[in-house]
Amino acid sequence: MVRSNRSRSRAARARQEHQELDVERLTAGWRRTESRSGREWNVQPVSEAQAVKAYLCPGCGLDVAPGVAHLVAWRADGVLGDAADLASRRHWHIHCWRIGTP
Repeated sequence: MVRSNRSRSRAARARQEHQELDVERLTAGWRRTESRSGREWNVQPVSEAQAVKAYLCPGCGLDVAPGVAHLVAWRADGVLGDAADLASRRHWHIHCWRIGTP
């Protein structure tokens, strides 16, 4: 049997990197709605296992490191629609979200 030298995982990763933004997949799970400063916010927790990238927390200005549980928040009542609100989502440290005002 002939063996291919091409890595199948590399090809699979390339296909996954260019997927369109799936609003339903990103808003599923433990998402909740909170009111802050007269605005509605969608808030979704991210577990340690799901946190694979570093983000800048808008509350404290420090990095949310990979492997650190945190929250993702985006407007629930934006005038430009769900896709635009989801594209402007921000990753917050849990403590910063609790004490901060977006």
